[in-house]
Amino acid sequence: MIRLLVGAIGLSVLATTYVLAADPVEIGIGYLRRVAIKPTLSLVEQPAENDGVAGARLAIEDNNTTGKFLDQHFTLVEFRLKDGDDAAKAAVALADRDIAFVITDLPADALLKAADAVRDRGTVLLNAGAIDDRLREEDCRANVIHAAPTHSMLADGLAQYLVWKQWKRWMLVVGSHDEDRRFAEALRRSATRFGAKIVQERVFEDTGGARRTDSGVTLIQRQMPVFTQQAPVYDVLVAADESEVFASYLPYRTWDPRPVAGSAGLIPKSWDAAQDQWGAVQMQNRFLKLNSRRMTALDMQAWTAARMIGEAASRVNSSDRKMVLDFLKGPDFSIAAFKGQRLTLRDWNLQLRQPILLVDGRMVVSVSPQEGFLHQVSELDTLGVDQPETRCKLQ
Repeated sequence: MIRLLVGAIGLSVLATTYVLAADPVEIGIGYLRRVAIKPTLSLVEQPAENDGVAGARLAIEDNNTTGKFLDQHFTLVEFRLKDGDDAAKAAVALADRDIAFVITDLPADALLKAADAVRDRGTVLLNAGAIDDRLREEDCRANVIHAAPTHSMLADGLAQYLVWKQWKRWMLVVGSHDEDRRFAEALRRSATRFGAKIVQERVFEDTGGARRTDSGVTLIQRQMPVFTQQAPVYDVLVAADESEVFASYLPYRTWDPRPVAGSAGLIPKSWDAAQDQWGAVQMQNRFLKLNSRRMTALDMQAWTAARMIGEAASRVNSSDRKMVLDFLKGPDFSIAAFKGQRLTLRDWNLQLRQPILLVDGRMVVSVSPQEGFLHQVSELDTLGVDQPETRCKLQ
C-alpha cells in the first residue's frame, strides 16, 4: 500500500513538473534597430552586421538559464528598419504583438517618436544605442530606460583620469558635425567640472574628401602636424570626432609629442574587448564562441538591457509589465555587468549608473570613477548629469 502511495505521489509530481515545463510563461523582448551601419576609419574596426543584437541574444540565453527554474521563457523579436522606415510604426507593430519591452538602437529623434507612439500602450523602451544627453534631460520620457551611457558620462570618465594624471591643459579639436559638437560640449563641461583648462580649440572641417586613397598615408602624415602646430603649451590633445572623420589619424602625428584622448588614443567606453576583470573573461569567451568576433560596447549595452528585463522578471517572478517596470525603477533593482560593482538606475532620469572604461585599443588603461572623486550617494554619480543639475521631468 505504501509503495503504491509513493508511486502515485511520484507520478503526480512528474505530471505536474511536465505541465510546468511544457507551458512556461513566455516573455517576448523586441529589438528595434536600423539596418545601416556607420563605417569607421579603421578597417579592423568595421562594425559587424549583428553589432548590438548579438549581445541581446547572449542575454536571452542567460535569462533562460535562470528562467527555466521559474517557468519563464524569453525570446527576442528583431525588427530592422531600412532607410525611410518609420520607427514609430515599427514600435507599434511590436506592441501589437503584446511585446512589453523593446530594446532600441536608434538615433535620438527616431527613439523619441517610437517612445511617444507606444507610451499609452504601456510599452517600455530600453535605449541601448543613443548616447545623447538630451534623451535623459529635456527630452526624457517615463517609458524609456537608458542602458547606454551618455556623452557627459563618457566625457567625465575621461576627464577624471586626465585630471588624476595632472594632464589639466587640453587642446580640444572638434569635428564639424552635430554629433561632434555634442561630445565637445560634454568635454567642455567636464573640464570645468573637474578643474582642467582648455587652452585652445580648433575645428577640423569635413570637406567630404576620400578617407582612404593610395597616397592617403603620405597626405595625412603631412596634414596632421601642420594642423596641430603653433598651439599653446598643452598636456593632451582631446578630440571630439563622433562622425569618424579625423581623430584616428591624430596619434603619433601631432606637431608636439603629446598623448591623444577622446575619440582616439585613450577612448572612454562602456565596454571593450580587452576587458578581462571581474569575471569578464568568461563572458568574452562565451560571446566569441557564439559570434566568432569580439564583444563591442553596443553588444554589451544591448546585453545589459536584456539582462535588466530578465533580472527584474525573475525577482518579481512575473511577466506583468507593470510589476517588472516598477521593480526596475525601484530601490531594490541592481544588475551585475562585469564592471566591478552592481549597476543601479537613476530614478530621476532612468539612466543606468555604470563605470566607464578607458581603453587604448589593446588594453583597459583605467576605469572611472577615479579614486578621490567622491559623491554623497554613489561615486558613479560623479559621471554624467547629477540629480541637482537635471532638467528631466519624467512624463
